[in-house]
Amino acid sequence: MSSIDAFIAARDLLLRHRDDYERAYREFRWPKLDRFNWALDWFDRLARGNAQRALWIVGEDGSETHLTYQELSSRSSRVANHLRRLGVKRGDRVLVMLPNVTAIWEVLLACAKLGAVVIPATTQLTPDDVNDRFARGGAGHVVTDAAGVDKVAGAPPHVTRVVVGEPHAGWHTYEDAYDAPAAFAPDGETRATDPLLLYFTSGTTAKPKLVLHTHESYPVGHLSTMYWIGLREGDVHLNVSSPGWAKHAWSSFFAPFNAGATVLVHHYARFHADRSIDVLRRCGVAALCAPPTVWRMLLLGDLGERPAALRECVGAGEPLNPEVIERVREAWGITIRDGFGQTESTAQIGNSPGQHVKLGSMGRPLPGYRVVLLDHEGREAREGEVSLALDPPPTGLMAGYVDDPERTAQVTAGGYYRTGDEASRDDDGYYHYVGRGDDVFKSSDYRISPFELESVLMEHASVAEAAVVPSPDALRLSVPKAFIVLRPEFAPTASNAREILDFVRGRVAPYKRIRRLEFAELPKTISGKIRRVQLRAQERERREAGTRGETEFWVEDFASER
Repeated sequence: MSSIDAFIAARDLLLRHRDDYERAYREFRWPKLDRFNWALDWFDRLARGNAQRALWIVGEDGSETHLTYQELSSRSSRVANHLRRLGVKRGDRVLVMLPNVTAIWEVLLACAKLGAVVIPATTQLTPDDVNDRFARGGAGHVVTDAAGVDKVAGAPPHVTRVVVGEPHAGWHTYEDAYDAPAAFAPDGETRATDPLLLYFTSGTTAKPKLVLHTHESYPVGHLSTMYWIGLREGDVHLNVSSPGWAKHAWSSFFAPFNAGATVLVHHYARFHADRSIDVLRRCGVAALCAPPTVWRMLLLGDLGERPAALRECVGAGEPLNPEVIERVREAWGITIRDGFGQTESTAQIGNSPGQHVKLGSMGRPLPGYRVVLLDHEGREAREGEVSLALDPPPTGLMAGYVDDPERTAQVTAGGYYRTGDEASRDDDGYYHYVGRGDDVFKSSDYRISPFELESVLMEHASVAEAAVVPSPDALRLSVPKAFIVLRPEFAPTASNAREILDFVRGRVAPYKRIRRLEFAELPKTISGKIRRVQLRAQERERREAGTRGETEFWVEDFASER
């Protein structure tokens, strides 16, 4: 059986048994692939003569952009030819920093056809973040828009610069691609194990980890995500996620295109619940994927009647609160189904269609994944670190951390990939999320590295020591809070607090901003290490009691002064 035939057979099995978890899990096997290029072998094949909408972008001003499968296939081939004549070759790394515009989908398909490697980047990155992508990611080319031009000013002079939209001196114009030939011929075969995506993901150190995915690990691996969401051919699927993050590739690219669905994007500067609900109704959305923060925002207003076409609702990115599930079920008669995965993988665990949903559970292992819980001694347990059996490795798992082979070896030692997340398993085989094994935490749908923020804080003249922990928040799940020890010559005043908050604000992306700050001594172990676990527990107790420290300040305290 050829690689493409094996892929189609695996896909069709999951679509055929989308409501029968036991059978799908029992019968599914990852397809065995040799030479495989998803964009050429699957997407272009699916797109041939296909007038169904592949991409549908609804703008904040009510404008709409539509591209059929055939149009998107043709445009991506033109972009591939354009990038090739600009010097992009197989194996080259291309930094893509764009908002939700058609170029994102065109460029990713184009780079896949070329055999180039995409480094997705959020538009919220600072110039220092961007420079790090070039230094450690080895990007030789960049595609961005006018808003990103200044952020790329520090890139090496040899980098090929392509701007979408407004022309800029010294930059190639992206739109020239539409005059390139529509027929694309690859320069050779693509191996399934060739690199395709390189993600920068937050970790416990100041520098993000570099996660490498291949032409099979994400395109084919996201068959599990397609199954979890419950997508069908012809569905209109809306995923609420910002470009540059893995979840965007999960549910705004690979999973829906694997199913033959329509990707709907609501492009806005600021989220408004009423506008998003209007889009659900007006565009006939059948499947909605949104992080719990968005679900909580939707519940701040009136959900109204259930959108007529809405069939599937899922949540991912952070634990889903049971009360949110209950309130949506009461209003719309639909149960939000939770799921679990990482940038390093596709969806591993989830509540798929047809399963009984236990409130507070992230579900059961998805087809293709064998999940175990390991205790601190590496033994299987009822509660422990979520781990994936590697005999054989699941297709949806990363190739590794390209900048840290020692870490790759560490997380895959002993025949298991260790996720770093803790969970428990009940008698019915459902998994319940416990927490992150290290200090990384989620704020809204974003991962926050305390060490990174502490490093920024230490640059301020008044800060002697700092520790950052999550502070529970009703809307965002948690927000970054800094505990600060001041240098002797500084006082714990409101003006100093505001100065430090503004200092950090100007040096990190918006989603990383510290929103609460307290001047206090830091609890430490006998060896001098900061006991963040104690600070986290203290913060939970205070939020439950509705109290603050005597020298605690919140961003909201200074709102009238901004």
